[in-house]
Amino acid sequence: MKRLSLLLALVGLAVAAALVAWFDAGQVLRAALAVGWRGFLLLGLWQAGLFLLLGLAWAVVVPGVRPGRLVWGRMVRDAATTCLPFSPVGGFVIGARAVTVLGVPWPTAAAGTVVDVTAEIVAQALFSLFGLVVLVLLRPGSPLLAPAAAGLGLLMLVAAGAVLFRGAIGRLLRGLGGRLLGEWFHRHGGLDALGAELTRLYASPRRLTLGAALHLLAWFGTGVGTWVSLRLLGHDADLVSVLALEALLDALVGAAFVVPGAAGVQEAGYVGLGAAFGVPPELALGVSLLRRARDLALGLPILLAWQAMEWRRASLSRRTGSSSQP
Repeated sequence: MKRLSLLLALVGLAVAAALVAWFDAGQVLRAALAVGWRGFLLLGLWQAGLFLLLGLAWAVVVPGVRPGRLVWGRMVRDAATTCLPFSPVGGFVIGARAVTVLGVPWPTAAAGTVVDVTAEIVAQALFSLFGLVVLVLLRPGSPLLAPAAAGLGLLMLVAAGAVLFRGAIGRLLRGLGGRLLGEWFHRHGGLDALGAELTRLYASPRRLTLGAALHLLAWFGTGVGTWVSLRLLGHDADLVSVLALEALLDALVGAAFVVPGAAGVQEAGYVGLGAAFGVPPELALGVSLLRRARDLALGLPILLAWQAMEWRRASLSRRTGSSSQP
């Protein structure tokens, strides 16, 4: 799996580089730099606001945990997904680990991640449906309609499965925990503790619905961020069209979850979907580069801070001669 992830990442980077070269690297770079440092700062602040909203969405489905801890966990999760050569699953694990360092019990962190991801998938399915409807209304003859509809259908099935078969997901997690963590997992009440937390958190449809609503708001916020990027680059983009573009792009990126950082997938998606909504390819690639640069500018300091916390915790553990985590 490590070799496959590395291979997919390299192929994706090659695709991204080829697209930039094909559409004139100089033009693409000038488009990305046209935003200026003030514009780049604005995009960073907007993403920081989305981190807060996503952390609150996580806190809604995990009662009893301080929201600030889950905001931090969400920041680490996204930083790991965008900056490290892992699939989103690796980001989920690292995000859960980050909140355990802050004192959240590991069963709550693990089960809470699963429930939060369930709410997010449901919200993404609704956001993608919005994008498909807009595409049908604005571009009824678009060749993207068929693949977009197929992708949305698959995403809807995943969302329905995450809600309807949550018991099976819990059993799968308990089995994986036993295999991966071995004796430590069982010594710390692995099966019973994780199962009880999943049952507790999934028992409140109201919390799940509110979490999904906050995630849906965050998905639309991501689209607004793309619209702001295009406006900063001088493109007078229609907000509804850009929201639809972002909805379909995020569905594409989600479907390509095995590709670390969606390398190449994001760039190709921006070019293909941008063409359907009237965004020139050099501007679409410029937006993609801005997104990558923003993710690195925010993600790398977050990961460094997380590693510093891990190092301090390990040092304290060595001094006390005990550790309660794997």
